Amino acid sequence: MIYALILFAVTYVLMLLFSKYRPAIALCSAIVFMVSGMLPADQIFSSIDFNVLMMIAGTMGLVQLFIDSRMPERLADMVMQRVGTVQMAAVALALFAGVISAFVDNVATVLMVAPVALEICRKLKTNPVPFIISIAVSSNLQGAATLVGDTTAIMLGSYADMSFMDFFFYQGRPSIFFAVELGALLSAAILAWIFRKEKGQIDRVTTLTPVEDYVPTWLLLGTILLLITASFIPEKPAITNGLICLTLLAIGLVYNFAKKKTLEAVTGPLKAIDFETIGILVGLFLIIGGITNMGVIDAAADLLARAGGGNVFLLYTIVVWASVLISAFIDNIPYTATMLPVVTGLAATLGIEPTLLYFGLLSGATLGGNITPIGASANITGIGILRKEGYEVKTSDFTRIGIPFTLAAIIPAYIYLWVVFH
Repeated sequence: MIYALILFAVTYVLMLLFSKYRPAIALCSAIVFMVSGMLPADQIFSSIDFNVLMMIAGTMGLVQLFIDSRMPERLADMVMQRVGTVQMAAVALALFAGVISAFVDNVATVLMVAPVALEICRKLKTNPVPFIISIAVSSNLQGAATLVGDTTAIMLGSYADMSFMDFFFYQGRPSIFFAVELGALLSAAILAWIFRKEKGQIDRVTTLTPVEDYVPTWLLLGTILLLITASFIPEKPAITNGLICLTLLAIGLVYNFAKKKTLEAVTGPLKAIDFETIGILVGLFLIIGGITNMGVIDAAADLLARAGGGNVFLLYTIVVWASVLISAFIDNIPYTATMLPVVTGLAATLGIEPTLLYFGLLSGATLGGNITPIGASANITGIGILRKEGYEVKTSDFTRIGIPFTLAAIIPAYIYLWVVFH
């Protein structure tokens, strides 16, 4: 286990220090895990989240059709008609992404909202890096707000037999949705402070950009509606969301080819798929599979359990904040899966309802990914979008927004959950 932990730590340090080479670092480390046997051959494919990869590929292609239709330019014009300053445009886009992300996967949300942000930044001639980072972290925040907002929320709902409405009101008390929204309000204020120097006035747009084709927009809206609908289907195949995105992309490509009658109508959107981002994610999935197999995550869970002792408040505090820190570096899905039975056992030992620890685990594990640029798939996707636009995002660029945003979001949620459910 110690060798897996050392390799994992070295990999993440290198990825944080050398942002330009993240795909190569992740894939090389993954190869070491596989060749050394720390990730057995029979666990390689099961370690890769093909649903996420299919969603990214399908949505990226759809988004390119969306961009070609000039709809992002029109939406950017509409936003600029309604906000007075660059600062308010940044906050408004982040909040908009958060609202969508409460019902749609975080990665898909970032891919859909980012083109609008990029178009606004082009029109305003301002740096899009903080805009896209804000959209990514806001998307991650809202993942814990509803049962369908994130994989970890779905896992908790299934494990604790919670319904969609239980995330709003549980056991007669206002539930985790309100804790997340309380954090969202404070984090929005933090974003407003971060963008405090962006006081430039936005000129009112008098003429909206004409849209050349509305079909890509309808396909993207159809994707959102189908993803929301699929989230309510019990025991669906693990790759359902990915199949939805790829199917809608296929429809879009057939339509585009029928309309333009050129090979470029198909190859153009396919070229928009960012294989560097996919490479980073494949590498990270395999690395996490390796340390999971070697018992690193189980050891972390056991350490948390022993550190809490018999004090409920101390245990709750450790679960929340350790989850924040661990999820900044470890995929929150295997971590949450490991910790759910652990906190259930701890609650039984202490003779308390496990709800407080469940919600503390979910909020910490969901928000922890906002601390680092490689802590969540949405972050990696956002950085990939910026890289394609010619912007290299340093770790310091991300943490300047990610750390204060995370603290602003988790502190009120941490206090709220204790007050309501202890």
